[in-house]
Amino acid sequence: MAVRTDCRHYSSRTVTSGEVVQRCRVDAAEPMPFACPEGCLFFEPRSITDAGWSREPGSH
Repeated sequence: MAVRTDCRHYSSRTVTSGEVVQRCRVDAAEPMPFACPEGCLFFEPRSITDAGWSREPGSH
């Protein structure tokens, strides 16, 4: 299975060499090659706040 970038446990960052490091925060993904398991029990949809958005106070 491919990487579930829409999961709240998915994380990626670019290191100084320019390489992109991907990881699963709960260590449920296969490390090499990095891939999420089929039907992962830990999958949780990413919320809008995890995607860099923020809510203004009082709005819902």
